[in-house]
Amino acid sequence: MVAGIDVGHRHLRVALADVADPSAAAGHPGPPGRSELRADLPDYHGVAEGLATAASLIDEALAQAGVRREALRGAVVGLPAPVDRATGAVGASGVLPGWIGVPVAGRVSEHLGVPSWVDNDATLGTLAEQRWGALREVRDGVFLKLSDGVGAGLVLDGRLYRGPDGTAGEIGHVAVDPGDRHAAVCRCGHRGCLETVVSTRTVTALLEPLVGGPLTVAEMVALARDGDAPARRVLADTGHHVGAALAGFCTVLTPRRIVVGGELAQAGDLLLGPLHAALEAAALPGTTRTADVVVAELAEHAPVLGALALALDRATTAP
Repeated sequence: MVAGIDVGHRHLRVALADVADPSAAAGHPGPPGRSELRADLPDYHGVAEGLATAASLIDEALAQAGVRREALRGAVVGLPAPVDRATGAVGASGVLPGWIGVPVAGRVSEHLGVPSWVDNDATLGTLAEQRWGALREVRDGVFLKLSDGVGAGLVLDGRLYRGPDGTAGEIGHVAVDPGDRHAAVCRCGHRGCLETVVSTRTVTALLEPLVGGPLTVAEMVALARDGDAPARRVLADTGHHVGAALAGFCTVLTPRRIVVGGELAQAGDLLLGPLHAALEAAALPGTTRTADVVVAELAEHAPVLGALALALDRATTAP
């Protein structure tokens, strides 16, 4: 058995798969048969709390499958942060302050007693969509994760591209209005980054004064689908900002498909329509002609399934 662990700002999801299951093979057309569990986490949780929750969920999933902990052969953790591939340490621009600088792979190995690896959650979401979802057979594509954090994964010439240090795809830190002195300061230290205007926390906060309290993304989308003008305006503006930021990607890389995942993907065409319009308006003419924009097929499961895919790869190639 191997484990995939998706650590979010306010949640943790675990999935298990049997290495011996024929559906776990890389060429299989769908995700492997798996056990998947989810738990909520408090804002700004730390490594100790996250690892304890992951271990508890893994033990619960193993028990449900009737498998002993000793059968676990490896684990992969996905984090909403850049990850240094050489050291496995979490970069400072991640959305989890309590995890910054921590060599997570080593800590997970100590906690679970198995070989462990760590990767960026958007990169893992890209791997899952490439293997089992909307990026199947796509030679050049982009997976975009729109949640508390904003990140992207790239498929170039049929291969997942991480960059020389593993941090490629940090589109959330592309400046959309760097000259505005009043633009929000991003956690990376710059002003006007895409994430400061389209993160789920920022977007829902725009509507909370109008509804008189906290608002989830699902509630915001429901309001918009019921015709609420402010909710529709916020989602349209969000799509516009994302599309304008993606225009540079399209001009340089000419992807054939852009897959939108993360919590905001629930908005569907309410978000994708304005996104595509802004993309066409800002990209070099012709570079978006053959690029389609779609919602992720694996929905919120993409990052944990990507972690599971990488764990399966590691387990089956280890000597």
